[in-house]
Amino acid sequence: MSEHPDCALIRRGYEAFGKGDMETLGTLMTADVIHHVPGNNPLSGHHKGREAVLDLYRRLGQETKGTLRVDLETVLADGRGHVMTFHTSRGDRGDRGIEIRGGLFCTVIGHKITDIDECTEDIDEADAFWA
Repeated sequence: MSEHPDCALIRRGYEAFGKGDMETLGTLMTADVIHHVPGNNPLSGHHKGREAVLDLYRRLGQETKGTLRVDLETVLADGRGHVMTFHTSRGDRGDRGIEIRGGLFCTVIGHKITDIDECTEDIDEADAFWA
């Protein structure tokens, strides 16, 4: 059975993110994409617009000095433009490390990502890491 096109789109996004390929990642999103980051830390909030979202991703790399790795585990689609992912993130920031499960709930319209809601298994741990 072939993979649903929305799942393939999100998988390409994870691959581009893993390579630091912001150019390719940007082509997968609408100009008005929004990435919602949970918690209460400097990265939390609503990052609106392609450049703001890409800046968020660049900042993740900068803050972790390139150590952040996101291992995609599962991609699920509903066939109506929604995709859920589950992944494990690992990285170091200063003298602190993190290994945490999380996921994204993405909305896809016209073969482009329009909205990304991020979830994490431990908001307090994520807040402490990014504080």
